[in-house]
Amino acid sequence: MAERLDQSRILIYSHDSFGLGHLRRCRSIAHSLVAQYKGLSVLILSGSPIIGSFDFKARVDFVRIPGVIKLRDGEYTSLGLHIDLEQTLQMRESIIYHTAATFKPDIFLVDKEPTGLQGEVTTTLEMLKQQGCINVLGLRDVMDESTQLKAEWERKQVPPVLESLYHDIWVYGLSEMGNPIEGLELPSTITNKISYTGYLGREIPNDRNWVSPINFDEPFILVTAGGGGDGVEMIDWVIRAYEADTQQPNRAIIVTGPFMPPTEQQEFHDRCEALPNVDILTFDSHIELLMGKAFAIVAMGGYNTFCEILTLDKPALIIPRSVPRQEQLIRAERSEKLGLISMLDPAGERDPMQMAAAIGALPQQAKPSSAKIPGLLGGHENIAEIVRQYLEPSAQESITA
Repeated sequence: MAERLDQSRILIYSHDSFGLGHLRRCRSIAHSLVAQYKGLSVLILSGSPIIGSFDFKARVDFVRIPGVIKLRDGEYTSLGLHIDLEQTLQMRESIIYHTAATFKPDIFLVDKEPTGLQGEVTTTLEMLKQQGCINVLGLRDVMDESTQLKAEWERKQVPPVLESLYHDIWVYGLSEMGNPIEGLELPSTITNKISYTGYLGREIPNDRNWVSPINFDEPFILVTAGGGGDGVEMIDWVIRAYEADTQQPNRAIIVTGPFMPPTEQQEFHDRCEALPNVDILTFDSHIELLMGKAFAIVAMGGYNTFCEILTLDKPALIIPRSVPRQEQLIRAERSEKLGLISMLDPAGERDPMQMAAAIGALPQQAKPSSAKIPGLLGGHENIAEIVRQYLEPSAQESITA
């Protein structure tokens, strides 16, 4: 039975310049908290251009801030507005600040980027701390190779912000997968703020009103590129495997993702038309339902997909990207050692018969639950308990003292 936290408010910030990962993680946390606590309201600040495509529970809402996108050279540009980047960033910072000032959250949860995009949440963090709000940074289980992350955080002047403006750092994973900020040479005043929550088990939506985009008349493997913006090489490798191995017995359903470039999407759709046991579609906002019906999954291994694999307990083959970040590669290597998944490194020649053999082995692969790792999917329960402790009157008094 849900407990009551009347009039309590949580504000979640997700910069979401591209892709689906940050938004889906924040939405998952918001939904689990309002399910646990009656009277609690959660507002999500997001720059995702497709946030309106998702359903939100009662007492969860969002504010869409102007979008930006990172170019291949690492620079940002405005996504939807024909104005320069500086003006867009000024608008974003103003919307974030004034939304926070009006909403008056008890907890401000920042996803992944400690200072926000181009430092846009620093003034909000300062204002909210002065008002007694609890500022929390939420990090994935793996961030990046430590040398690159150290240089990035030093450039963005992250360490002093972590030390002075944040109360806690939540790591959405387990220590068995390593410390995401190990090797950054941060002082104990920062590292002592870390709590490992466990992975964020995914709530599988009700399929009562779901219109299936495809038929399920036979078992299939789901191939998903997440948002799809960086999934071209993986999808091409899988399709080439089916083109090369005409005797592949495992039917595949491929979801390219809404951010895959249209030219590549069309090429993949054309190629799949010639393959009798491969179907392809662009996007489904309830991809968890597709995953649930699949007997195995092939994916790139972003954080949210990894959590869905664990939640649904599906045998999975991970093909991680290693640029511009090594996050997916590190996660795949560590989770394979723990017996949770199998992986292929796309850095080599991407032999189609190697992929075909790996897909062919999936029906015999052990499920993640066979690894028997305690607390693996305890993330939502542990976050709910931390939130309850934060919002108790005695906790508030000690924080603001």
